[in-house]
Amino acid sequence: MSYIREYIRIEENGIRMVLGVTPKNQLKLLHFSHAPFVETDICRTGPECKEEDREAGERYLDEAFQLVQASLSGYNRPYEKHGNKHIVTAPGYLFTYAGMEDTRNETGRRILIRQEDKEVTRTETETVMQFYDGTSVVRIYTTIYNRGEEKQTLEYLSSFCYTGLEKEGEASSDEKMRVYIPFNGWQKEMSIREFTFPELGLAQTQPGVYQRTSQVLEITNTGNWSSKKYLPLGYVENRQAHTGLFWQIEHNGSWHYEISDQNTHFYLCVSGPTEVQSHWFKELAPGEAFTSVPVAVGVCGDSFEEAVGELTKYRRKIRRPNADNENLPVIFNDYMNCLFGSPTTEKELPLIDAAAECGCEYYVIDAGWYAPGEWWDSVGEWRESRERFPGGIKEVTDYIRQKGMIPGVWLELEVMGIHCEKAKTAPDDWFFVRHGKRVYDRSRYQLDFRNPAVIAHVNEVLDRVVREYGVGYIKMDYNIEPGIGTELYAESVGQGMLEHEKAYLAWLDEVFRRYPDLVIENCSSGGLRIDYALLSRYSIQSTSDQEDYRNYATIAANAAAGVTPEQAAVWSYPMRQKLSGSGEEQREQAEKGREEVIYNMINAILLRIHQSGHLAELSPERKELVKEGIRVYKRIRGDIRRALPFWPLGIAENTDKWLCAGLRTEERGYLAVWKREMEGKKDNRGETAPEENCLEIPLDGLFRGKEPSGGNSLSVRLLYPEAEKVLFELAGDRLRVWLEKPVMARLFVIEKAGGRE
Repeated sequence: MSYIREYIRIEENGIRMVLGVTPKNQLKLLHFSHAPFVETDICRTGPECKEEDREAGERYLDEAFQLVQASLSGYNRPYEKHGNKHIVTAPGYLFTYAGMEDTRNETGRRILIRQEDKEVTRTETETVMQFYDGTSVVRIYTTIYNRGEEKQTLEYLSSFCYTGLEKEGEASSDEKMRVYIPFNGWQKEMSIREFTFPELGLAQTQPGVYQRTSQVLEITNTGNWSSKKYLPLGYVENRQAHTGLFWQIEHNGSWHYEISDQNTHFYLCVSGPTEVQSHWFKELAPGEAFTSVPVAVGVCGDSFEEAVGELTKYRRKIRRPNADNENLPVIFNDYMNCLFGSPTTEKELPLIDAAAECGCEYYVIDAGWYAPGEWWDSVGEWRESRERFPGGIKEVTDYIRQKGMIPGVWLELEVMGIHCEKAKTAPDDWFFVRHGKRVYDRSRYQLDFRNPAVIAHVNEVLDRVVREYGVGYIKMDYNIEPGIGTELYAESVGQGMLEHEKAYLAWLDEVFRRYPDLVIENCSSGGLRIDYALLSRYSIQSTSDQEDYRNYATIAANAAAGVTPEQAAVWSYPMRQKLSGSGEEQREQAEKGREEVIYNMINAILLRIHQSGHLAELSPERKELVKEGIRVYKRIRGDIRRALPFWPLGIAENTDKWLCAGLRTEERGYLAVWKREMEGKKDNRGETAPEENCLEIPLDGLFRGKEPSGGNSLSVRLLYPEAEKVLFELAGDRLRVWLEKPVMARLFVIEKAGGRE
């Protein structure tokens, strides 16, 4: 193109990136894909085009394709921008190219790109792109420097900005483009839905015609629960060009991404907190700098499953090395469908015996160990309740160790209840403050981890439970949402929040330096902080507080999209069963009870088992099913920690009657199949289902990169439960499974012919 002076082409790990330098020395990100770059895709013009079309192309490049979007207060934005779009920013559109460094480190290739605005704002940026060998993902972040002599106020800084999402292929974006939005919520985690652009208000007016709407798809989190509404990730695909783009925001607080149109193209902007969405701004004194939150961006074909596979490999690379994610021990926790936050020595001892008998390796005393009676609004000092534990909690943790398990306890260190004695005497700057008042949520205050006194307090608690009680596992919960931030010692409440979150991560880093073998579970009312700022440190993530095992199946089926399988803790909580009625009725109840245990175990068996329920009160028959499930898990967990997820029927939905999800290595696949006939569940088998109780599952391409799995190349076995047989058959690359009862689940192992588990 005549309006590009120089191309910079980067190809690494399957990522094709093209930058262009214009005659005005502005740097443009023209291409980011696994597909080759075609120049004419930028403005649909070639050498034969009219002069006004080439002029339009130059105008498009002036206005769009910026590598970095940055907004400073008090500067003009001359190009058209409708609505809450973070484009044509100043100095974003003023930056000129100042150079690039291209090096390698132990992780992979590293590119640093410098831009500057010497004339107007006197700012500079450095954008770092760190590639990761072995996966088509690059981590990107930008630092902006104030090189002038006046204070500047930063309102927005992108971590990744890309224009031309839809540029490949001649079809309308209405037809070819799809967006996957990862909805998340309390007891409805991992609810991922697919949309066309028009369904999200992004309909194309006419291909190739200049358009400038005010409609923006805004996916935003504001607050300290990073995934209370959405997972901090996204995926968009072009089905005509067979390309996919995905991203993951690695931040434990407020974040934002948006998709909208600019001129004839659609763009994506990804960032941390913003002024418009998050009440955030940052003042930059002369010489001061600010760095955006890191974002991982990757490319693939038009396959959400492939995108998740690349993310899974990347997540394993950025995670703190730890034994927990290598060994995948089985955890018993006394909360769900069991003690529900009311533990005592008397209640714990028989549960400890039963958990050890079933093969559990950690035993966690959940909430309530630190206070008698109702404890919710008095938490904060974390000292054992002698009313609940007359001989002290160490008597119980010692007994856990005698039974061959590692003890754990529940903590919620980021809060203090309003009736906590320590909170009454602590100064206000221990806590989040807005409008001169402490911030309340659910009868608790939010501690501010920027305060050294707060760090001293939480360290004292942590050191005490580890050293005095011999704890090796902590369930770190977090059950409040303190809103937009704190006004103390910060230019904006959003900046106060951001500084607190960085301080919390720094504290975690120090904890793991002191206790490298301590296992800490990331829990926030279940899965309301599923982000890889935290999960690059924590080894295990609570996926949900969902209390109905049938509904938990959706979360379990989709969990590997949000977190690696070996970090995704799923409850298995079979209920006590009291048989009543005639002999026939009792037999039916017993059979239903067995299926409930099986269903619970299969929810967790391909992820991390969080065993619970009244194991001590289960019948021998039902307890044996728990034992068998744990034995199977221990046999396959070496594969779980290196496997990639697959969904033969696509991502599960909350309304589905049939669900199917699996993990695969190069040698074998593990496939969970669930059926649930419940009110509101739809029959999603498709038109090919031969009969009501049969599910047909395509297995073609299961072992990707190998020969097609056709004919007799696969073998299938029922893996769990071994004695509870169901009818199944493999016909070519399609597995048919018959589940006759209304609520059932089974686990299968699939191997290439001649393979062995």
